[in-house]
This record gives sequence, C-alpha cells and structure tokens, in this order.
Amino acid sequence: MSLSKDEARDCLKRHGLRSTGPRIAVLRTLADANSPLSYTDVIESLGETDWDPATVYRNLIKLRDTGIATIVSRVEGISRYALKSDETDDHQHPHFVCDNCSRVSCLPVEISASISIAGQWADSISKAMIQLRGECPDCIKPSMG
Repeated sequence: MSLSKDEARDCLKRHGLRSTGPRIAVLRTLADANSPLSYTDVIESLGETDWDPATVYRNLIKLRDTGIATIVSRVEGISRYALKSDETDDHQHPHFVCDNCSRVSCLPVEISASISIAGQWADSISKAMIQLRGECPDCIKPSMG
C-alpha cells in the first residue's frame, strides 16, 4: 500500500500530527513495506539521510501512539511495526518468524480463520500476538532439491 507525499501529509493531518520530512519518510517506508519492520529495518530502508536515528525512532513511536501504526511483533525483544489500513485494523493476525533470516511475515487470512475460536478463550485469542517460527519459504527453497 504505497503512499504519495500528499497522502502521507493528509494521513498525518487527520491524526493531528505535523508533516515533517522525517515523519513523512517513516510513514511512507511503513506503507511500502511488504512485512512488519523493526526500527533498524526502517533506518536501512531510509538509506542516507541527514536525520538523527533518534528522530526516526521518535517518529515511529509517535505513529504508534497516534494509531497510524501498530507493533505486530516483539520477537526476541525487537518491536516490529506495520501501518494500519484503517482505524479498526490492529494488524491482529498471525505472523511467521524465520529462524534463518529473521524476517517477520504476515500469514495468509486462511491461517487466521483456522485459529479463531469461540467460547471462553475467544477474546484472549483474538487479541493475542500469535507467531509461528520456523524456516520461511525463501530460506527453505535453497535447501530443497
């Protein structure tokens, strides 16, 4: 879900945030990501900038605090962020953590549907951070054959 600079500015304005260069860049980086990003991933994606890394971190936190982004994984103590698609999207679906390359990936909806349950545990499960671990398809491919 790519965002233009104008769309990023509009999003920030709707959430009561100023449109600064670093904030727009961090927001657009999250929007362009195919999987949840850690702070280090965001820094690497931004490449060479004049911004202090602390500025990038503060903007990630601000986007989280205002509900634009959410933390979807805390594997090994590292927070990974994803952009919310709308106000009700808490990015509450299972993720897969690759033990080989450490990438965190969103799993398909079919897997989420198979995990949902009713009864006493329904609310707890729906709000839980579910993460499967193993080897991702990209890492398995080279070893197959």
